[in-house]
Amino acid sequence: MPDPSNAAIAAAFDELGDLYELDGAVVHRVVAYRNAAKAVRDAPMSVSALTREGRVTTLPGIGKTLEEKLRALLETGTIPAAEKLRAKFPPGLIDLTRLPGLGPKRARRLFDELDIDSLDALRTAAEQQKLRGVKGFGPKFEETVLAAFAAGVAEKAAPRVLLHRATELGDAIVDELRRHPAAVRVELAGGVRRLADSVKDLDIVAASDDPPALAAALAGIDLVESASSSGENAARARTHNGVSLDLRVVEPDQFGNLLQHFTGSKNHNMKLRERAVRKGLHVSEYGILDDATGETLRCASEEEVYQRLGLPWIPPELREDRGELEAGFVIPELIVQADLKGDLHCHTIASDGRNTAEEMARGALERGLEYVAITDHSATHGFGNDVSPDALKRQIELVRSINDKVDGIEVLVGTETNILPDGAPDYDDDLLAELDWVVGSVHTSFGISEADMTKRIVTAIEHPYIDCIGHLTGRKIERRKPYELDTDAVFAAAAKAGTMIEINSAPDRRDINDVHARAAKAAGVTIVINTDAHGVSTQGNSIWGIATARRAGLAKDDVASTLPWAEFAPLRKRVAAAGRGGKG
Repeated sequence: MPDPSNAAIAAAFDELGDLYELDGAVVHRVVAYRNAAKAVRDAPMSVSALTREGRVTTLPGIGKTLEEKLRALLETGTIPAAEKLRAKFPPGLIDLTRLPGLGPKRARRLFDELDIDSLDALRTAAEQQKLRGVKGFGPKFEETVLAAFAAGVAEKAAPRVLLHRATELGDAIVDELRRHPAAVRVELAGGVRRLADSVKDLDIVAASDDPPALAAALAGIDLVESASSSGENAARARTHNGVSLDLRVVEPDQFGNLLQHFTGSKNHNMKLRERAVRKGLHVSEYGILDDATGETLRCASEEEVYQRLGLPWIPPELREDRGELEAGFVIPELIVQADLKGDLHCHTIASDGRNTAEEMARGALERGLEYVAITDHSATHGFGNDVSPDALKRQIELVRSINDKVDGIEVLVGTETNILPDGAPDYDDDLLAELDWVVGSVHTSFGISEADMTKRIVTAIEHPYIDCIGHLTGRKIERRKPYELDTDAVFAAAAKAGTMIEINSAPDRRDINDVHARAAKAAGVTIVINTDAHGVSTQGNSIWGIATARRAGLAKDDVASTLPWAEFAPLRKRVAAAGRGGKG
């Protein structure tokens, strides 16, 4: 029996967590299996091999108890605890948890009260309007269920990989290939190179004087679970954490053609080929065929490809067929991470962060920033570890003392206040007036109409002490869709009120997205890039916010948090805080 892949082990732990939650186990046990599943799924090496070598407990969240379960899985193909729990519940009950807003606890309630034990049974109950009779459910949930089925939720789609995970994995494989003696150049292409939100697989392109030898080398990389040849100069593989990848290798004088083709996007390349055909040229990964001469131009660089087509080189982030190939398009000098001077959204141990306010301030200083705002969660955040009004008053004193003590950086005292359903912040105005900076974000009551959510956020935008709106649409990439919102109305209100909109850099948020960021700029909104860091180790997350800004075509001057503190400070709405001055 072959060893299970990381993806199979992670799925087993996820299932065990769901089964324990269905069974009413304590939350710590459920969370332990969820965390273990994530650690296994993210592990770049074979977890089965680590288990056999006695080293699996080096992974975060894997202790002796889980090691025993892993050994049982390797030896018998199953986990005894899972077998016992499966016997207690119908096999279709876990499938219910794939529906939005329906976790194991709520699925168990539907099973207990309506005997719903499968996706088909749930669909039937929703169509017959039976769900609304169960406490905690209602007509809105029935609509959500039916919409999810209409969108194909019952069909399992291949999971996509968030950009930060894909980049980490892809870079490691690229580094291994670059060490091979036949390698001349190796690069990531596809959605990773375009800095997309997520990708379905990895595309790697290479130049070599011996393409077959380099293609064959892919199978020998430790990160690769299995590999197969797809031609002399190509290989396909699957990593231990379940990510598929394609490798294409050409001779050095064709590398530019290959890199351009496999970077994409599909729409960009289609428009590029249409443009080329009008000039009597045919573009492919092999070269540019000239109809008039019958010759094929092989390009060692992408710059040569675009130059032959009468175009400037276009940064990969802009290759989405959004006007970049139109006459008159001006390629901006895109923002880079080093342009940032401030971070105006981060958390500490006062709420759900992992470091103190002073540690966060010093971490920002070490990254070369001139100002940082401490913005712990407010009293109605809804996930525990919130900051009460009295606690915020103590936080004000603490952060002021840190600002006096830590030289070289302006440390702002702020909050991430929850925007209540009526659009008001959840602290009194008198308390907000004592702060230097306020981020307003929606953390509760997502399931309201577009009109109500738009009114809610516009009301917050117009509040005199809310300086910035955080993670505007509430999305979690590949996990939670954005709530319904009229972004045009929001951007118009923000531009009028002088309220900033952030690009949240958390790699699973990147909210606002690139399309919205482009629209916000056009509407005259002041944009900032914030990390939403919950620890010093994640203060570098700004790289993902920068990725979104680059895809939006933003330059340094389009982002206010690239300004020095002395120039940024007057842009805030709060006159009282600006008047206090400071070290900057």
